[in-house]
Amino acid sequence: MQWYYAKNGSQLGPVEQGELLAKISSGEISQSDMVWREGLGDWLPVSKVNELVMIARPSPASEPGAGMNSPYTTPAAFPQNPMPYGGGPVIPNYLWQSIVVTIFCCWPLGIPAIVYAAKVDGMRARGDIAGAMAASASAKSWCMIALGFGVAVLVIWFAFVGITAFSAQR
Repeated sequence: MQWYYAKNGSQLGPVEQGELLAKISSGEISQSDMVWREGLGDWLPVSKVNELVMIARPSPASEPGAGMNSPYTTPAAFPQNPMPYGGGPVIPNYLWQSIVVTIFCCWPLGIPAIVYAAKVDGMRARGDIAGAMAASASAKSWCMIALGFGVAVLVIWFAFVGITAFSAQR
C-alpha cells in the first residue's frame, strides 16, 4: 500500500506502509503530520488514521515542548478504547465456529468457512480492512450454510426415524 505524507509543508512519498510505520516509530513523522493513501477521502493527521494510531502515540521525549505539563503525559491523551494489535477495527474471524460446524454439521461446507476464517487476521494485519471484512463475511456465511445443512439433515433423519417407528408399531 502506497502512502504519501506531508512534512514541513512538503508532500513526500510514495512510501510503503512498513516504511511509513518505521518513520512514525522513529519520530521522523509525528502524529500531527498529514498522511494520505488511495481510499482515504482527504489528508488526515497520523493520529486520525486507524491503521497508524497505535504507532503514532508519541513518547514524551519525542514531541517538542513535551514535559510535565504536556498533554501527552496524561492518560486523557490516549484513546479510551485502544485499537487491537496492528490498529484498525476488530473484525471477527469465525475460526472456532468454522471448526465446530466442520466437525459436527457438514465438513464439505465447513472447509470453505475455515479457509475464509484463516484469511481474516492476516489481511487485517496487512492493512487490507476491506478484504478482511469480506473474508469475515464469507466465513460467517459458510458457517451458517453448514449449520443450516446440518440441522436440516437432523430434522429429516428424526422425521424418518419417527415415521419408521410409527409404521413398525402398526
